[in-house]
Amino acid sequence: MRTNQPLVLAMMMAILLGLALSGCGKKAPVATQEVAKPESGAMGPAEPLETEVPEGDTIMEGRTSAPMLPIYFDFDSPAIRADQVPRIETNAQFLKDNPKVRIRIEGNCDPRGTKEYNLALGERRALSAKKYLVNLGIDPDRISTISWGEEKLLLYGHDEISWAQDRRDDFVIVR
Repeated sequence: MRTNQPLVLAMMMAILLGLALSGCGKKAPVATQEVAKPESGAMGPAEPLETEVPEGDTIMEGRTSAPMLPIYFDFDSPAIRADQVPRIETNAQFLKDNPKVRIRIEGNCDPRGTKEYNLALGERRALSAKKYLVNLGIDPDRISTISWGEEKLLLYGHDEISWAQDRRDDFVIVR
């Protein structure tokens, strides 16, 4: 038995074209439900992801209170880069000039990595900056730290420019 290849090929093309066109029908919209947020319980009380800025303060860059500056990190690193030393020294000088100011260092990460890993990395970044400030003469009791991990992204892009902005410590004045 001899097959007729052009005929078989034409039939296959017709079937594929038919399947492709029939799969493009309009789909019915899916109803969405609002998910109830837990008040408290196993997950604990809900915490806002917004950084609270005291009245009268301004944000210059990132979520850092003016006149301080955020510092940025390399991928997967809590080490303070050489190009960021002048920024953290500016923050230390501000704190020396304003001895009643208390700050919170907020460690942040880009969205790559697991949530748990990023929370740990954000904590190491915040603690690294705190240690640097303490070594510059700032009282450690004036500095608290928190890790946001990947929860407070500034940029949501999937490129190195976006990720580089999200790998930072913010310095927030607290009262």
